[in-house]
Amino acid sequence: MHHPFITRFTLAALTAGLIAGCAAPPRAPTSTAAREAPSTASTPTSAAPKPVLIIGHRGASALRPEHTLASYQKAIDDGADIIEPDLVATKDGVLVARHENDITGTTNVAEVPEFADRKRVKVIDGERLTGWFTEDFTLAELKTLRARERIPKLRPANAKLNDQFEIPTFDEILKLAELAAMKRGRPVGIYPELKHPTYFRGIGLPLEERLVTALQGSAYAKTVPVYVQSFEATPLRTVKRLLGNSMPNVMIVQLIGNPRSRPADWRLAGDTRTYADMLKPIGLREVATYANGIGPEKNSVIPRDANGNLASPTALLANAHAAGLVVHPYTFRPENAFLPKSLRAPGDDATRNPAGMISEIQTFAAAGVDGVFTDDPALGRRAVDPPANGGH
Repeated sequence: MHHPFITRFTLAALTAGLIAGCAAPPRAPTSTAAREAPSTASTPTSAAPKPVLIIGHRGASALRPEHTLASYQKAIDDGADIIEPDLVATKDGVLVARHENDITGTTNVAEVPEFADRKRVKVIDGERLTGWFTEDFTLAELKTLRARERIPKLRPANAKLNDQFEIPTFDEILKLAELAAMKRGRPVGIYPELKHPTYFRGIGLPLEERLVTALQGSAYAKTVPVYVQSFEATPLRTVKRLLGNSMPNVMIVQLIGNPRSRPADWRLAGDTRTYADMLKPIGLREVATYANGIGPEKNSVIPRDANGNLASPTALLANAHAAGLVVHPYTFRPENAFLPKSLRAPGDDATRNPAGMISEIQTFAAAGVDGVFTDDPALGRRAVDPPANGGH
């Protein structure tokens, strides 16, 4: 995309400005009460290997506090094809990026005296939670908070960056991706996840319409790969209906959780089926009526054996591809705590083993996955790029 009026200096300044804004000291609080067609089941051995998408899970969250502009920028710098923001809503209806609407563990909110009375007890998707929630804050109020590392014991280096970055809006993430794409000369895809969409619709803050409005209002989002994902099925059907034929570049991806669990929208509707039903061939064919792909937990693709090592692939990849669905499993992380036992390094759970994560992704790529969600996109690139290419 050619932008004749944006010089290289302006581009750098704008990108730096976006991130610097998220690293600014806290302001005083206000005083206010989801591509290409899937591969065929068999590919001639002479054909070039299909590319495996590297999806920056919450940015480069192994290296920066998740869901910050700094994390997304690091993911882009490290070669991610796509960055993944989880989206929730503010009290005034703005989409912001947080892993959950409960921000107790990912911001400094518990230490802000002015917001002490915002602490609530809520039931969200059947789970009773106590904390502070995005829907009880305006955007202006959330902007006074600062992001914190969600798993500090496993990522102490990230914890040293606590309180340096703001909570970004979806619009800010789109702008960052656009500027970064111009700088690197290739697209930065967007993979937004709708978090607890049935819950948000129930409190009068539906996410689906807000997401579609944001995408349709962005010239950039109309020209790059966009994947809209959720663990719930009904909201994805809603997004598909709202988009119609307006954005053929947008793909829908059904996330699949623990096979024994039920999607929140199904449970609330009295549907007794579980994710296990979604993983069956008939379930995958139903998913294909509204989605282009699935995002399963990686153990559903290649489980671990009794010793904690990778076993043989299940039939899921073949069945999903037969239904016309791409497969993007989650989540590949470099710390011992998340690696198969045979791929761990000497040390404790927080010890990083880059070679172990690279080997794990390569095993999944050889099995035929179409993309991977990873907290360390640089290692993801090393796993899937041919050595002769030298990476991106």
